[in-house]
Amino acid sequence: MRYVRPDTTTVIETEEIPDDNSDAAKSIYFNPAKKLSIVSEDTTTLNEGGQEIVEMSEEVLIDSSWVKVAGYYSIWDTHRVNPYRVDGRSYRDSLKLHLTDPPRQRYAKMPLNTTPITSGFAFRGYRWHYGMDLDLETGDSVKAVFDGVVRIQAWDGGGYGNYILVRHYNGLETVYGHLSKALVPVGTFVKAGQLIGYGGSTGRSTGSHLHFEVRYQGNPINPVLMYDFPGYKLRKDNFTITAALFNYYSRALGRSRSSGSRSGGPSRARQTVTHRVRSGDTLSEVAEKYGVRVSTLRKLNPGVKTLQPGKRLRIK
Repeated sequence: MRYVRPDTTTVIETEEIPDDNSDAAKSIYFNPAKKLSIVSEDTTTLNEGGQEIVEMSEEVLIDSSWVKVAGYYSIWDTHRVNPYRVDGRSYRDSLKLHLTDPPRQRYAKMPLNTTPITSGFAFRGYRWHYGMDLDLETGDSVKAVFDGVVRIQAWDGGGYGNYILVRHYNGLETVYGHLSKALVPVGTFVKAGQLIGYGGSTGRSTGSHLHFEVRYQGNPINPVLMYDFPGYKLRKDNFTITAALFNYYSRALGRSRSSGSRSGGPSRARQTVTHRVRSGDTLSEVAEKYGVRVSTLRKLNPGVKTLQPGKRLRIK
């Protein structure tokens, strides 16, 4: 087991802001709470398209355990990261979640073998960054952090790239973005620590890393409140959901509107996209990876004849 010290591995790297029409961008705006009507649906097979609201009395067998569908599949949507229309700031009561349940052999794992942080849960560009970026090499194994069922496995070219969303027994959902390859289709039951994909730099990304999110009813939670990444462990076996967890959203929304008004709207100039050169990279491979021409790379990087590992190439 390798331990990573935060003072030696934390390097802040900017990532291009998601396109406004991407899954990543659409997932970060909370909608007013809306009471859902419960309708009866056949849950013997998972609906692999659109949204499904299921009967509260139904139960489903998952990994030899009967669980209430109302708690596990109350909304089953294979397209939208946040279909819940619930604003976390409106929660009036606290809810204690069990992150591990040893009697039922449900445990917690880390998403990567090592977890150096490259960008945190904070305001970035003109939007809030609703996850944690963890450094990796393309092809590194990405694993499920809790037992659960894959709700989304999709491509989001303007944001997450190849990504997976897993719904867990404890009510949380986790997102794994910028994968080079996703290995588990929608409806797959996965165990904590199970390989679900390989890391990469797909979508709107400036270098290989894992974009990792933790959500409750669509509301992003700062992962460092739950995980000690350098220590490679959970902070506690239980976690309490309260409205105070989502106070950041008021600040994020205010900053976003302020930035938009100063720049004439949310379509202000994007951040410069760069690529950190790795051993063996060629201009043609980098161009193909980011969907640009080799001639464009040459114009943006005058004087570059050979690629030196560790140097940065401007992509846009």
